[in-house]
Amino acid sequence: MKDIKKWFTGLALALLALTLVACTSTKESTSKKLKVVATNSIIADITKNIAGDKIDLHSIVPVGKDPHEYEVLPEDLKKSSQADVIFYNGLNLETGGSAWFSKLMKNANKTENKDYFAVSEGVTPIYLEGKNQAGKEDPHAWLNLENGMIYAKNIAKQLSKKDPDNKATYQKNLKAYLKKLRQLDASAKHRFDNIPSEQKLIVTSEGCFKYFSKAYNVPSAYIWEINTEEEGTPEQIKRLVTQLQGSKVKALFVESSVDSRPMKSISKETGIPIYAKIFTDSIAKSGKTGDSYYSMMAYNLDTIAKGLEG
Repeated sequence: MKDIKKWFTGLALALLALTLVACTSTKESTSKKLKVVATNSIIADITKNIAGDKIDLHSIVPVGKDPHEYEVLPEDLKKSSQADVIFYNGLNLETGGSAWFSKLMKNANKTENKDYFAVSEGVTPIYLEGKNQAGKEDPHAWLNLENGMIYAKNIAKQLSKKDPDNKATYQKNLKAYLKKLRQLDASAKHRFDNIPSEQKLIVTSEGCFKYFSKAYNVPSAYIWEINTEEEGTPEQIKRLVTQLQGSKVKALFVESSVDSRPMKSISKETGIPIYAKIFTDSIAKSGKTGDSYYSMMAYNLDTIAKGLEG
């Protein structure tokens, strides 16, 4: 009888142990963070502002590097394969040139609009060379804060779908983030409205400020149109020098992610000084000025305005 009792007691303890293991396993699986991949530091930062510590985030293109062309690392393939959701810019940024992102998604066995999403969905594209056709989109939509807000909304939407348990957090963070961006946008528009029209021309190496120009009514000029093209040729430099001669432009700008030598040639030929470096394709390293999308844009807007104001 005692043996039978011991057997039942042992069985009950074993069943209890299995139940506890199952409950622990279920708890761990339900509290597991959403695995998210972003193609570059700008998209990663916007995602971080919305998700906070609710996700496990991997950014592919390192800070300070050009996202137009990138050599995928084994770590990127591993993270992308394991990701619950992947955010990319779209508008021919990562899918143009070598199409590194398209190849990565194929190798990671991911499906568009199921596993990976373009954060620029809903943005009205501006086209390169004035050609209104697929493959000629200017990808730099984030340089208009109104488009940055579209990015944020798209990211929050997909995070909420993939992780409904944290939807309230994502929506709350989105609301606060949009308020900050709107305030910065309104302040910048007011400031640029007060700069004399003859001084309004932002001159950069890459022609990436078209969205910025449209948003803040500041025309742009450049040496080359997009970083995947031949960059800084004698013909390109001569064309811009001719355009600037006799103008009332007070400042030139050079992007943090490009070679400054072509712009130095422009400065020497025209006598117009390079006012400052500005951000385009990447935020700054952590702890530095411009180390978030918001601070990058705040710095750009203030710096460009100061340069044009003289």
